Amino acid sequence: MVTGNSALDAKSSSPLLNAYFDRKVEMRRFFLARLQSASEADDLVQDLYLKVSSLTIVEEIQSPGAYLYRLAANLMLDRLRGQHRAAARDGQWRHANHLISPREDVADVPSAEAVVAARQRLERVVQALEALPIKTQRVFRLHKFEGLGHAEVASRLGISRSAVEKHMIDALRHLVAMVGR
Repeated sequence: MVTGNSALDAKSSSPLLNAYFDRKVEMRRFFLARLQSASEADDLVQDLYLKVSSLTIVEEIQSPGAYLYRLAANLMLDRLRGQHRAAARDGQWRHANHLISPREDVADVPSAEAVVAARQRLERVVQALEALPIKTQRVFRLHKFEGLGHAEVASRLGISRSAVEKHMIDALRHLVAMVGR
């Protein structure tokens, strides 16, 4: 039978591809016995076909069946190594981002409710700050947001250190009154 497709004709005459088709069911059993997963076995049978069919230079292979099993074993080991690396990577991520208690694995991130509550509280803080006199706002922002000490704030704004302390006391009292502790 002439198909008119020289690539297909070359593959059908490949001893390795013929060995694959002859042993396809055996290959699935080979994978299934080692991996205990039908879907993994099916995936690897398909991967093996892709590997065998993509080989362009198939030199004289003394034993195509043995070569096929070697390819199958290598594909399976590559997949297992990849799964092991992924599990290790996931384990490291979980260890870095979760609290692990004796009974359960808890994410070390705030809940959605806590995030919303924090945003609402921040909005109340911003509104309360905006109600303060401009100079008190600047003192508070320089000290709390930029991390400057009282002396640095005083120097930057050209006021005394005691004035900075008074502005901070006023700001904190106002925030506690408007937002709470």
